[in-house]
Amino acid sequence: MARAARIAAGAAAILLLAAAAAIAAFWAPDRPVEALQARWAPAPSAFLEIQGLRVHVRDEGPRDDPVPIVLLHGTSASLHTWDGWTEALRGERRVIRFDLPGFGLTGPTADDVYVIERYLRVLVALLARLEVWRCVLAGNSFGGQVAWEAALALPEVVERLILVDAAGYPMQPASVPIGFRLARIPVLNRVFEFMLPRAIVAASVRNVYGDPGRVDEALIDRYYELALRAGNRAALPQRLAQAPAGRGAERIAKLRLPVLILWGGRDRLIPLENARRFHADIAGSELVVFDDLGHVPQEEDPARTIGAVKRFLARH
Repeated sequence: MARAARIAAGAAAILLLAAAAAIAAFWAPDRPVEALQARWAPAPSAFLEIQGLRVHVRDEGPRDDPVPIVLLHGTSASLHTWDGWTEALRGERRVIRFDLPGFGLTGPTADDVYVIERYLRVLVALLARLEVWRCVLAGNSFGGQVAWEAALALPEVVERLILVDAAGYPMQPASVPIGFRLARIPVLNRVFEFMLPRAIVAASVRNVYGDPGRVDEALIDRYYELALRAGNRAALPQRLAQAPAGRGAERIAKLRLPVLILWGGRDRLIPLENARRFHADIAGSELVVFDDLGHVPQEEDPARTIGAVKRFLARH
């Protein structure tokens, strides 16, 4: 009995030491937005008070553009995912992008509300603040869902629509990034509000690329540090629960405007079948597939994907 008790006590001590070591190794408390601004919000970044949020915005290009291009990123991403497209467009077009509520440097809402209608209200208020009355709206992943919902709600504002591996239909993913899987597990997702192994972020980013070899350390740094922005980790499970893909999908067929659908053929999160559904449901839409790219083709290969965008803009 005494020997068994000593063995049990020893095992418990080892487990406690292992847990302490893990906490020490992966302890990652929230970082205030002020600590992240110098690296991730240099000029031309600005912060605008919109709907009770301090929204991180970049507004570039000629101000006399009558129909600016507005870019919406996906879940756990940021306005930086559009760096390549912006570089290619801002010489001739006004390009506006911002960190959606719950992500990037904008951070969480005060009331923990992340339904689609909240995102639409923020978008409408931001466009009004910037005096944008007509626009081309582009969105990737969850940002794509916000984009097509906005096109339906604001037909007088959204002139053309670009959907990039967009959410909308019920999802049957071949693979889900580990960060998203952990965010859906009760209790465990609370643990990750204080601990965040960089390896989890790295694996999640590589998971959504068609060629994981394109993911470098600088890219992982960006996703990792912006995930640590105060409140973002707590917001992620709420966003996933409150605005699931598939809700309202029957309304997609009501879209009546020029629509370009771009998709990565190696997207394992929102497979290519969803692109074909968008194309079939939206009358007159155009579909361009990049066979070797993944879920964020605009980030993985901006030079190639922007070519399709420029051709679409020139035709319409």
